[in-house]
Amino acid sequence: MAGGFEDLNCWKACQELKLYLKENVLSVLPNDEKYELYSQIRRASRSATANIAEGYGRYYDKDQIKYLVQARGSVTEILDHCIEALNWTYIPENELVIIRGKIDDCLKLINGYIRFLRNKK
Repeated sequence: MAGGFEDLNCWKACQELKLYLKENVLSVLPNDEKYELYSQIRRASRSATANIAEGYGRYYDKDQIKYLVQARGSVTEILDHCIEALNWTYIPENELVIIRGKIDDCLKLINGYIRFLRNKK
């Protein structure tokens, strides 16, 4: 299976978001957030790509959609955690603007793929 889930644009966008968060958010969080906010952001970003990959491996479209919905939830959770990071002044507002744009891209692509699978006959 050449490429597989790695060829999905929604997976690519979530992977890009995950790497961006690693480099620009996780790296600036204070040590006392290591087991709190840091862990939550890291797990949610990993969950988004992992759910897309796991869903891709499912035989039925309905199963795949279920995992895409989970991925969508994880991406939305990331936004909540990043708003929290802004509220605690761990990241500046312009950083949240960039993250929101990346999250919007992820959500549009996930929703588009869900729509594609639902309309597939």
